[in-house]
Amino acid sequence: MPQSKIDGGLIAAYRSARYRVDQQVDYGRGFAPGAIILRIDQYSEPLSQLFSASGHRSAAFITACNPFGQVRSPEINQEACVHLFGKLRSLVGPSRIIEGEGFDPCGKWPAEKSFLALGLDLKESSALGKEFGQNAIVWAGADAIPRLILLR
Repeated sequence: MPQSKIDGGLIAAYRSARYRVDQQVDYGRGFAPGAIILRIDQYSEPLSQLFSASGHRSAAFITACNPFGQVRSPEINQEACVHLFGKLRSLVGPSRIIEGEGFDPCGKWPAEKSFLALGLDLKESSALGKEFGQNAIVWAGADAIPRLILLR
């Protein structure tokens, strides 16, 4: 496997980050407001339930913020996110996109607005991440285990 061009410290930050999806969560008594928190390489029961409820077997968690790990202004990041949302909407449709954010539990990095796109396969997800200058994306298949996918 080729060596990544991404700094090891940055990879560690991505691995320790939390990926929050704003979602109506079914707690067995109907849907209630809540959030799904995804962690790299850890099975997510709420994500598995979302897959079952939606009929999808994969999802990509992706942002357009801070390309190549370089912090950008909130205005530039917001503009990039609007562009990413438009691209996702054309790929999967608006009903398969859920807003969220990636965040550093230690607070060293600012939270990044992100999207969970249901039904994107790994190839499409990786290409989209590269298009938006991302070092990595988070992708989960039918096993509902979010994986860090390095793109450089």
